Amino acid sequence: MSRPLSVVVVFFAALFRLQAAPGVPAGFAFQYREGLLWIKVSTPQSARPLNFLLDSGAEVSVIALATAERLGLALHEPVSVKSVESSMTGFRTQGLRATANGVALPDELLALDLSKLSHACKEPVDGLIGADFIKGRIVEIDFEAERVRLLRAGDALFGSGSPLLELPLRAGACELCTEIGVNGGRPQRFRVDTGCATPLQWVTTAVGLKHCGTKVAIGLAKLAIPQGQTTVGLGGQIFHNVPTGLHRKAIFDGEAGLVGNGLLSRFKTVTFDTAAGRLILSGLRASE
Repeated sequence: MSRPLSVVVVFFAALFRLQAAPGVPAGFAFQYREGLLWIKVSTPQSARPLNFLLDSGAEVSVIALATAERLGLALHEPVSVKSVESSMTGFRTQGLRATANGVALPDELLALDLSKLSHACKEPVDGLIGADFIKGRIVEIDFEAERVRLLRAGDALFGSGSPLLELPLRAGACELCTEIGVNGGRPQRFRVDTGCATPLQWVTTAVGLKHCGTKVAIGLAKLAIPQGQTTVGLGGQIFHNVPTGLHRKAIFDGEAGLVGNGLLSRFKTVTFDTAAGRLILSGLRASE
């Protein structure tokens, strides 16, 4: 019998080796394109690098089912997987010896059919680096330098600038969530989702959907999601006219939606500090 597990794939605590010089944090590069964070992953099991996405909204790291089969990974117990308005069956697998610039990635993965996501992107997606990689660490995403850094407690924030906003970060058993306000309302709990290419997905009945536009999204399923514009408050920073996908039903129980890269990338750096329970947003980017 499969055991339910809620894993998000939108639109679309492993050990690590420090190979950087003393005082320089370990990390790896990414390419920010199509609204997603693309990472080249190396493994002796593949002659070519694999394409992974950094997806903090996925509760566990994922390997594409087709890639798992190509690499000869054994598939074990089935798992029920929930995404935005869809569900599917995945399989637990392990044994992938993968690194990104010498940083070891989780070797216990969930094998899922990512074909719809791959077809929506310019390159195939071999897997997702999920929240299980982030939890227990201080992980900084530098959108300007296109680099992920693994910081240590006491390190200065690399790439930080003004303004610097600190939001609460709840690192539960399954998710990474913060609190933001929408349209002047009280702060609500949103999943911080670097696997979401859009700025915001919001669960609300306060906005009429009849006259909204729609946008097709492809993740685990192809969906037409009503679109509107909202005002979003992140700490003391207010963003107006934020493109927002509108949902009548909760995407995940107890959560008001997803805050994605379309909003996160407006900052120079986004830092997950799960030990201290804080999400740090530093320096508005010049283009904003």
